[in-house]
Amino acid sequence: MAAPALFWFRRDLRLADNPGLTAATAGARPVIPVFIHDPVQDKSGGALDWWLHHSLASLDKSLRTLGSRLIVRQGDAETLIPKLIAETGAEAVYCNRLEEPWAIAQQERLERTVELVAGNAALLFEAGSIVNGSGQPFRVFTPFWNACLREGLPPPPLDPPKELPPVDEHVTSDPLDLLPAKPDWAGGLRRAWTPGEQAAWVALRRFLEGRLKGYASEREIPGKDGTSALSPYLRFGEIGPRQVFHAIRNFAPPTHDADRFLAELGWREFSYHLLAAFPDLPYRPLRSEFARFPWRDDPAGLKAWQQGRTGIPLIDAGMRQLWTTGWMHNRVRMAVASFLVKNLLIPWEQGAAWFWDTLVDADLANNSASWQWVAGCGVDAAPYFRIFNPVLQGERFDPKGEYVRRWCPELEGVPDRLVHKPRNPIVDLAGSRTRALDAFAKMGSSYG
Repeated sequence: MAAPALFWFRRDLRLADNPGLTAATAGARPVIPVFIHDPVQDKSGGALDWWLHHSLASLDKSLRTLGSRLIVRQGDAETLIPKLIAETGAEAVYCNRLEEPWAIAQQERLERTVELVAGNAALLFEAGSIVNGSGQPFRVFTPFWNACLREGLPPPPLDPPKELPPVDEHVTSDPLDLLPAKPDWAGGLRRAWTPGEQAAWVALRRFLEGRLKGYASEREIPGKDGTSALSPYLRFGEIGPRQVFHAIRNFAPPTHDADRFLAELGWREFSYHLLAAFPDLPYRPLRSEFARFPWRDDPAGLKAWQQGRTGIPLIDAGMRQLWTTGWMHNRVRMAVASFLVKNLLIPWEQGAAWFWDTLVDADLANNSASWQWVAGCGVDAAPYFRIFNPVLQGERFDPKGEYVRRWCPELEGVPDRLVHKPRNPIVDLAGSRTRALDAFAKMGSSYG
């Protein structure tokens, strides 16, 4: 019998359109599916851990229907992979690349001692392959996405394996329980989400058949189910961007709604290409002058924001939705982020850290690029002086107060015309806007 190969699942927790898995199974050799949980390197928040627990259970169930099973080990991949090779006699390790700086460095170190074959399961195009006429990474989204579209269609999705050989009984798994216990705060997550590859396809079909038409306008209304709800499935690789792209194109001819949705998929792509070009994206403002910005140390303001107790209805509704469901509507994400960094002058890194701990769809590239965009310190950034007014945002996108009343039941009896007005706010919106603009001016920026 041929020597087996290890297939190392990472954030590609699916069987279909999995280039690394397809390559591993191409030689008709035994394949041992492995997932390594390393809480030191891949630091995940509580909501991410909850999702991962259920996603791994779903993946193991799918593998068992093909005759195989998932081997889970806990610890450092650089130590555990050579041990697994020695334990199983594997001749090679297959995987799909991750784009985080720590993961790239880890893979490079492994490649010095292990035959490692890596594919691209996470992106439409290879990270760093989309550059401008000078060969430099794009710093503005629209020309980046136009360049992507000029590349033509991304490769078509790959079929899943039809069967896999059983894994020898002596290859054991470590117990892995990532669920919260005391207290169990995940009730809202359980009600809102079903992790796994099959659930991802259910969400995609629901979007295609019921939400794609009208998406361009409906996506802006937080009180309606107008978005795809695919972001956590994409984050964990339970569905891939090529699958989503081709599903949209195959379902309907190009329309404004379809193009608008694909542009959102493009923003995710842009974020990953930015991370590849600027590895310090999660930790340092890309506009260097923001290193001098006079941020405030405000633990009480940060806590009120985290708990949805700011006295600003739209902000509080969004933060309570986040805590309950592990997700927040994108329009509201922009408003709550702007409120934190501009009205409260709290550093964007603190907001990004809270999102990392509470979002089921948090990934390093998207989270970092989006927070820098709102803060005004990243590429393609919203100008710093663009400060979202949460009252006007609420009145425009939630005019009847359906969204804020859902998450702030204390507003139930308030008439529509008053439902978005602040109630004992922790900061004056007009005064804090002036303070933010003064702080920006004092930074002495050449920002344009």
